[in-house]
Amino acid sequence: MSAARVMMSTTTTTIGGGASSSLLFKAAAASPFFKPRSVSLCFNNNTKLVFKKRGFACSALYRPHVQIKEEGQPETLEYRVFFVDNSGKKVSPWHDIPLHVGDGAFNFIVEIPKESSAKMEVATDEIFTPIKQDTKKGKLRYYPYNINWNYGLLPQTWEDPSFANPEVDGAFGDNDPVDVVEIGESRGNVGQLMKVKPLGCLAMIDEGELDWKVIAISLDDPRASLVHDVDDVEKHFPGTLTAIRDWFRDYKIPDGKPANNFGLGNKAANKDYALKVITETNESWAKLVKRSTPAGELSLV
Repeated sequence: MSAARVMMSTTTTTIGGGASSSLLFKAAAASPFFKPRSVSLCFNNNTKLVFKKRGFACSALYRPHVQIKEEGQPETLEYRVFFVDNSGKKVSPWHDIPLHVGDGAFNFIVEIPKESSAKMEVATDEIFTPIKQDTKKGKLRYYPYNINWNYGLLPQTWEDPSFANPEVDGAFGDNDPVDVVEIGESRGNVGQLMKVKPLGCLAMIDEGELDWKVIAISLDDPRASLVHDVDDVEKHFPGTLTAIRDWFRDYKIPDGKPANNFGLGNKAANKDYALKVITETNESWAKLVKRSTPAGELSLV
C-alpha cells in the first residue's frame, strides 16, 4: 500500500458530561465513520495510566485525552481505527477502556453507526485490537440492509467459548466481547465512546454460539431518564424490542443462511438479567487477560 493512500487523523475532542460536551458533539459533522473522541481510562493514585494490571471493576474517575487515529482509507481492507494515549502509544479499546464509569453506567464503543451497513468490528486477533471492517473470502462485509441502531461492544467483557450456558440451551460463548444495541436518537460514529445504561438483553444463538445483545441507551439521549428497564422501552420506544429481535433473527437470510434463534423464551430479558450477563462476561474477560483461560488467537495487548 503506497504512502499516498494512507490517511491518519489524530485530533481529539472532550467527552465529559454537561452542556459543553453536548455542543461539541452537535457541532461535529455527520460521517459514516468515526469522529475522534477522548476516552476514560483507569488511573492509579499517582494518576498514571494503568494498562498492565487491569482491574475488571475499575471506575473511570479521570478523563484524560486519548486520541483515535485512522490508518488507511475507509472501506478498504487496510482501514483501521486505533486508540492511542497521550504519548502516542497505541492502546486496546477492548482491554484498556474500563467497563464501568460509575453510577450504574458503562462505557460503550460504537463499531457500526445506526443507519449504516459496513460490518465494522474490533479485531480481537490483531495487536491493540483496532476497529476494522470484517471480511469474508478476502472481501469487505456489509449487512444486506442498514442497522437501525448504534451497535458496538462493551469493553472488558468476553463471551467464553468454553462455557456452556445452562440457561440458554447449553450454548457456548462466541469468543467476542458483549454486543450492545444502543437505541437513542443520535447517530454515533465509528470509534465513538458513549456512556450508556443497560435496559435488557437478548440471548441470540448464532450457529450454535451464544451472542448476547445488550439493549442500552446513551445517557445523553433526551429520553434516557424515562427508560430504566425493558417495560419502559416498550412504553417509550414502542416496537423497538421486537424490531431488534427480528433484525438480528433475519439479517443472514438474504445470504441464504437460516434465521438465528433466541433463548430465554425468545424475549428480551430485563435489566437485572442484563447486569448479570455483564458481570459474568466481565469476570470471564478478567480470567482471559490473567491467562487463567487460554486465549487462543486472541490478542491480549
